[in-house]
Amino acid sequence: MTRPRPRLRSRPARLALAAALLLLAPLIPGLAPAASAASPTVYEAESGTLTGVTVETAAAGYSGTGYVAGFDAADDQVAIPVPNSPGGLFELTVAYRAPYGQKTASLLLNGAGNGDVVLPASTEWATVAAGKVLLRAGANTITVRNNWGWYEIDAIRLAPVSAPPPHQVTGALVNPAADAPARALMRYLAAHYGKDLISGQQDMSGVRWLEENVGKAPAIAGLDLMDYSPSRVERGTTSTEVENALAWDARGGIVTFAWHWNAPSGLIDTPGKEWWRGFYTDATTFDVAAALADPNSADYRLLIRDIDAIAVQLTRLRDAGVPVLWRPLHEAEGGWFWWGAKGPGPAKQLYRLMYDRLTNHHQLTNLIWVWNSISADWYPGNDVVDVVSVDSYPAVGDHGPLSGSYDRLVSLGGDRKLVALGEVGPIPDPELTRIYRADWSWFVTWSGDFLTDGRWNSLDFLRRVYRDDPHVLTLDELGDWKHPGPSPSPTVSPTGSPTPTPTTPTPTPTSPTPTPTAPAGCTASWKLVNQWPGGFQAEVTVHNSGTAPITGWTVRWTFGAGQSVANSWNATVSTSGNTVTARNVGWNGRLAPGGTATLGLIGSGSAPTPTPTCTPA
Repeated sequence: MTRPRPRLRSRPARLALAAALLLLAPLIPGLAPAASAASPTVYEAESGTLTGVTVETAAAGYSGTGYVAGFDAADDQVAIPVPNSPGGLFELTVAYRAPYGQKTASLLLNGAGNGDVVLPASTEWATVAAGKVLLRAGANTITVRNNWGWYEIDAIRLAPVSAPPPHQVTGALVNPAADAPARALMRYLAAHYGKDLISGQQDMSGVRWLEENVGKAPAIAGLDLMDYSPSRVERGTTSTEVENALAWDARGGIVTFAWHWNAPSGLIDTPGKEWWRGFYTDATTFDVAAALADPNSADYRLLIRDIDAIAVQLTRLRDAGVPVLWRPLHEAEGGWFWWGAKGPGPAKQLYRLMYDRLTNHHQLTNLIWVWNSISADWYPGNDVVDVVSVDSYPAVGDHGPLSGSYDRLVSLGGDRKLVALGEVGPIPDPELTRIYRADWSWFVTWSGDFLTDGRWNSLDFLRRVYRDDPHVLTLDELGDWKHPGPSPSPTVSPTGSPTPTPTTPTPTPTSPTPTPTAPAGCTASWKLVNQWPGGFQAEVTVHNSGTAPITGWTVRWTFGAGQSVANSWNATVSTSGNTVTARNVGWNGRLAPGGTATLGLIGSGSAPTPTPTCTPA
């Protein structure tokens, strides 16, 4: 995420259970798509219940008897009554004014979070599509609550939803020279669009946390090329994100990269504006508009230098057959990053320059180009964009479907581009996205507290999303998307590693005397799965060799010089000297007699052939 947080956050909004909505939906007569394009019904904001806001009349051109202003504190809101509704799915439009620049409002439906709506800067009264709302029959309330404040609300409008036409996404890529892995990934994404939601998690620590606490791995790993930026490298940064991408691809996962691009020059480097914050507008004097205006300038040459440095890393992935969902210049329209600080013109010019440099000069054929801003004014063009996306951080616990953002992105790409969530705080409830027809292709949850603190995404909610929803795809459910075919799928563990089907030996009844219970015991075996210069992939299978269940296991082995574990899954792995110790995670420690568990790892160095030992708990 790493965006600054100047805006005022609303108090936590609690989402009504999606299951309750699903039970309610068949009872709502208006849920069926409207056959006619009925005129919208207008509900004036000044008729609502005001909290911390006031009715004003100074700005001419409003409807009704006034408008609501004064959104400047976290809980400021207007709750607008919608009486006597027939119920059903309705398009929501907000009439507003935002004279102080682009703002964001939070929406609640009957007290539950319903996502955010971006209010583009406008000194005149304007309207913006705010997505869909599922109204119950009878009385409803739609609340506009302060998020990023200092805007004015005139009214809301509701119109019945018509049946959407079929998506026009074909799976073709804008680069006609795209390589086979990139084409295969795009075909896979297009085939699942409108049917399944592909799960993703930012950074490898978050991936491991999901495996250990939820028992599932996401399908997409979100990574960042930030520390490959030349202005950071010259100050001593290093990164293993490309190695992480290679390891994730080896596990069968999908890779997406952002680039928190440290400004090429002009780093302020004072307290609060340190050099390592150099992707923020307020931490650099770099002027992207001036640099782009003069191709002979030193700053223009630095832009090219930086893009070329990133091309080196992306080339490593291309040469290894790893396609990348490439999301550069993210959140440009927010203005908090230097690449968006001078408005849409320079941001679009820089994006097109990067596309040309990476695609035509560096021949990077493994990139699927993901644009990451929602406004049409900022869109660089259909010829350089494969996927349109947005980053969304609604209030704590708001798992709404984000249908307003989805609909705007569908319109932005003419419904010929995949639509995705580049970053999210709270994950949209998959059941709600289906009800609201918000067919997001994928989501990537941001790291840290957004994943682990139990507030933004509770553990129960994460388990429901990752384990229980049949339309959320995880790592173990991707299949061989690079080489699709009719070959049978292996039995998989909860985190996606192929696991042999456990077998229980059947005793031969040669004697009526019961067989005495043997002590608990376990064995471990090593399997080299893949190897390449400087690295390898391996599996260790743990087998309960006794006749009593075990409740945990510890495996140890010894590496040679230069060999180490770079990444692992299905176990907690530590190293002391040349000795590697792997202990079970919570869900795979208990093994019945004859049962097995498998851990996987990516290693550095030459491929070893150790003899692991196992100790049961």
